Order: sequence, then structure tokens, then C-alpha cells
Amino acid sequence: MGNQTVYFFLALALVLGVARLCAAGSRRLGQPAVVGEIVAGVLLGSTLLSSTWSWRDAVPYDEVQPLLGALANVGLALFMFVIGYEMDPAFLRGSGRTALCVATGSVLLPLVGGCLAALPFAADHAPSGAPGFVLFIGVALSVTAFPVLARILADQRLNHTSVGRIAMAAAGVNDLVAWACLAVVAALFTSAQSWHMAFVPVYLALLIRVVRPLAARLLRGRGAGAPDPAAAVVVVAAGLMASCAATEWLGIHFVFGAFAFGAVMPREGAGERLRVSVMDGLEKSATQILLPVYFVVAGTRVDLTTFRAAHLGELAVMLAVAVVTKMAGAGLGAAAAGLPRREVRTVAVLMNTRGLTEIVILTVGLQLHFIDQAFYSILVVMAVLTTVMTGPLLLARRATGEDDVPVERGADRVPGPAFDGREQTRPQHQREESRPAHQEERS
Repeated sequence: MGNQTVYFFLALALVLGVARLCAAGSRRLGQPAVVGEIVAGVLLGSTLLSSTWSWRDAVPYDEVQPLLGALANVGLALFMFVIGYEMDPAFLRGSGRTALCVATGSVLLPLVGGCLAALPFAADHAPSGAPGFVLFIGVALSVTAFPVLARILADQRLNHTSVGRIAMAAAGVNDLVAWACLAVVAALFTSAQSWHMAFVPVYLALLIRVVRPLAARLLRGRGAGAPDPAAAVVVVAAGLMASCAATEWLGIHFVFGAFAFGAVMPREGAGERLRVSVMDGLEKSATQILLPVYFVVAGTRVDLTTFRAAHLGELAVMLAVAVVTKMAGAGLGAAAAGLPRREVRTVAVLMNTRGLTEIVILTVGLQLHFIDQAFYSILVVMAVLTTVMTGPLLLARRATGEDDVPVERGADRVPGPAFDGREQTRPQHQREESRPAHQEERS
């Protein structure tokens, strides 16, 4: 046990150090930090280091992987809670119809295209059968990374434009639908005891009727008797872990419990300072230390040394289907809503961002045995490539003058979370309440 503890802390130090270096390099190249962290996982895995030296030679990874995996899952739960909380229906105000049209197109076309593209590969890559594999691939290709998109918009200075607000609102709806679809697929095709599923309505009723009122009372705060923010963070975190345990017992993966717990949290009330303190506490715990561990661990599962010509062909097919269906679907939805042609093209490019949301969904699919290790590696590469191409495509369009969209007056923020898994940009009045005026935001 003593050696295992030593190896665990050595492995954690190595993971955090390499993840930080790769994330910094990724940001210098104009890419989200999650791209660098996935690359860090590939570097630490068996892809590049297997032929020379691997950290597995110095640290017995098989011994510490369960510990790192458990720590990473806690970070994922905290992150999914923040995503669920930030999915505020208010982000549809002012762009509701257009955002719904874009979201509908960007979900339906990739969903259908992904299912059709998956059919030829089901015989070789479906551990639990073709139906679950096909439906999972359709859901995975329909995803847009809500958090990463927000960061890209901020970097490209599109967050205060109408097209940026529409893309963010559409991405929020898109992710909400994708998670709901994945929950249905997980419930239908996993090996959970069927009688457990009968308690799903009970779980949802408890969240809405019991948990939400209790959370509102906790976060409201009253005068001198207001609860301590640190204590409130602990209480909310405990409730979050209980929700994760409940959904895992129900057989629909703990990420849905974390997301649902965040979704039912109250967003209004007098205790704004306490609410922001609680959210900042949980978010920082997730995004600064634990979430990078998750993405590095996810990257270590990618083994490109096993790629053959057939795998490269499969990657080309999935990449082409993912890009074409997502951009075409989003573009058709934007055109149907009456957007100008240049904004239609910009929205299509933005909605093709998959990033960390895709990685989370793919890891869930691997854990639930919808896909095998080889196809997981293929789809992770696809997710990274579709995320990497977004920034350059926007810069290319801006260089031709197509994206010179004026900033809207009075637009103070993009609705929802503006972070790439690491950095959170909150509304100005929340930032002022949650930290001293002289303290700079993390860049």
C-alpha cells in the first residue's frame, strides 16, 4: 500500500505537470486548453512513448490507474454539475426561434448521418451489439461543445455579436438534447437491472420537489444568519455525489446525475453572493486540478500505434460525416430562420466545435461498451480535429472580410459558461461580488 501511494502521487504530479505544459502550448497556438490536455494523455499513453521510454516503466500505471480514474471522475462530476447549472433557459431570450432552428438542424442531420455512417462499422466495433453502437455514434456526432465554443467566441471577439449569441444559445440546446438522447440510449442498451429503471421517475421527482426547494433555502441566506459559503459548498457537493450515486445505481451513468443536479439548482433569489461563492468553489475544484486529470486519463486510452489502413479509412469517413452533417445542419437551420448568408456560414463553422463535451460522451460510451478501444481512438481524434479547425476557419473568414460583424451595444456577456474547461467568464456583477476588485481573472 505504501508503494502504491508513492506511485499515485508521482503519477499525479507527472499528469498535472505535462497537462499544464501542453495546455499552455495549446493556448499559445490559439486552441482550447482541452486540446493540449488530450495530447498530454496521448504522450503519456502508449502512442508516442511505447517504442522508446514510457512513464509506465518508472510508475506502474496499472496500479495507480484506478486511483487516478476515481479522482478524474470526481472532477467530471463537478464539471457536469457546473454545465447543468449554467444551462439556464434564459439564454434563449432574444434569439429563441433562431437558436432553436439552428439547434434542430445541428442535431437531426448529424444524428441521422452518424447512424447511417456507423452501420458498416458495427460488425467490427460494437462490443454490446449493433443497435446501441449505431445510436451512440449518431448521438456522439450531434454534439457541440458548449463550453469550448464560448471560449472560442471570446477569443475571436464574437461573444458580443448577434451571431455569437445565437451560436451559444443553439449550442446550449444542442448539448441538452444530446445528453437526453444519450441517457435514453444508455437506459435502453446497458446491462443494468431493469427494475432499477422503474425508480427514474422517483429520482426526478425528488430532485424537483425536494432537492430544489432545499437548495433554494440553503442559497437564499438571511441577514446575519446567512450560511457560511464554505459550508454551503460542502453541502452542495455532498448532494451532488449522492445524485451521482443514485443515477449510477439506476444504471444510466453518474454524469447524468451530476448534470441533473446542476440543472435543478435555483438560479434566482436574494442570496446572489452566496450562490456565486458556491459555484466558484465547485468550479475551481473541478477545472483547475481534477478536470485536467480526467482528460489526460482519457488521452491515455488513445493508442494510435494500433492504427492500420482500415482505421485511417474509418477516421476519414467519420471525420467527413461529422463535419459535413454538422455544418450543413446548422447552416440549413440558420438559413431557415432568415439569417444573412455570411452569418449562416459563421454559425455553421461555430457549431462544428466538439471539444471536451465530445470527449466526455465518448468516454461514457467506452465505459458502457457501446464502442471498442479502436473506435474510441478514432472518434477522439475526430473530436480534436473538429475543435482545432474552428479557430483557423474563423480567422480565414475574417481575413476575407466575411465576419466583420459589428458588436451589439448593450451586450454585456454571452449567455451560459464562457470557459474551455479551465477558465470561467461570469457576468460582471457576479465577478465583482465573488472576488476583490484588484484580483485579475485567470487567463
